Amino acid sequence: MNELRMPVVAGNWKMNPSRSAEAVGLAVSVRDGVAGLPARSVICPPTIWLAAVSAAVGGGSREPGGIGVGAQTMRAEEAGAYTGETSPVMVAEAAQYVILGHSERRQYDNETDAGVAAKVASAAAHGLVPIACVGELAEERRAGLTAAVIERQLRAAISLLPRIAGTSLVIAYEPVWAIGTCDAASGEDAQAAAAQIRAILAESDPTGADEVPILYGGSCTPDNAAEFFAEPDIDGALVGGASLNAESFTRIVQLAVDAHG
Repeated sequence: MNELRMPVVAGNWKMNPSRSAEAVGLAVSVRDGVAGLPARSVICPPTIWLAAVSAAVGGGSREPGGIGVGAQTMRAEEAGAYTGETSPVMVAEAAQYVILGHSERRQYDNETDAGVAAKVASAAAHGLVPIACVGELAEERRAGLTAAVIERQLRAAISLLPRIAGTSLVIAYEPVWAIGTCDAASGEDAQAAAAQIRAILAESDPTGADEVPILYGGSCTPDNAAEFFAEPDIDGALVGGASLNAESFTRIVQLAVDAHG
């Protein structure tokens, strides 16, 4: 791993927990667990809990040893007639990060590559750290299309960025077939995808490519995280179910620190 790339471990809470008090309690437990660990730890609660969670952890931070707060999605536009949506200006009031292009957003909300591109560029322009997700479906994997899917989604995601360097971009490789299935990719497969991602980024911006943390997501747990973190192009994880347990999430952060110093 490049010494400039600090490990990043982000927890995607999805539509959990169901009560504000539970969200705040989990956030405080995670903050206390990761305090002082030299990694960028991030919690991404449902939008409705963002303000409460942010306040509970002191506003959130991008600094290693602290806890960052992220949204799970946003609209690209700053304002307008978009019922039910959240603008980057609004997100930036309570968060430092935002997950974009997650497979569940693509699947259930019909997010397109072009839409993800607009959101990534908007997030960067508004001082947010975009965590852009790419990854193949099970049927695409069986058809040998993994590399083609990654290339299409990644090239689209970065297509509206004027450069990579200085944008704070993070890429998460999430094989869709592994999400929530307890069937994680192998470290070797994840590294192959991460290396491809790094190479595509280098075509766009040779200097900036080496700044970008690449995360693995998809049934990442304390039991298998070390396998991914041992790979040279994997700098952390986008964690789903395991991020709802403060002890499990903290353990994953510790494993990332152990692997990358």
